Amino acid sequence: MPQPRRTWTDVSSLWPFGQRRAGHLTPSRRTWSDQQVEEIVGTLLRVGVIVAAAVVLGGGALYLFRHGSSLPHYQVFQGEPADLRSISGIVMDAIALRSRGVMQFGLLLLIATPVARVAFSVVAFALEHDRAYVIVTFIVLALLLYSIAGGLL
Repeated sequence: MPQPRRTWTDVSSLWPFGQRRAGHLTPSRRTWSDQQVEEIVGTLLRVGVIVAAAVVLGGGALYLFRHGSSLPHYQVFQGEPADLRSISGIVMDAIALRSRGVMQFGLLLLIATPVARVAFSVVAFALEHDRAYVIVTFIVLALLLYSIAGGLL
């Protein structure tokens, strides 16, 4: 027999602070189970990868639409433009719907997905009052952010 499909009201049971009633949250002493945390992390990773892939695909389609008929010049190497070498430049190009900026933004989303997973894990372990895992996961998060920032901090 197939599993019943989950609705939005069923998802509210995953919220650790209480059930959603009449637009507000009621306090609860319930915490997340390991299975609920795994489900949320799995959903976070799936959604992150799908959104990133869709953004890269959209940027690629936009690039082919605008530049698909031009021939590449293989005699001269041209690196990335200066505006695509920083996060702020990539975001500005993506907002302006420049195809290469949109593709780069999709790659940034792909990189941000596992970082968001680690950040969520810090919160989940903190809600479980598991200090050892909070400390270790927070160190991993700090190292990830440090490496993404290019050691500038």
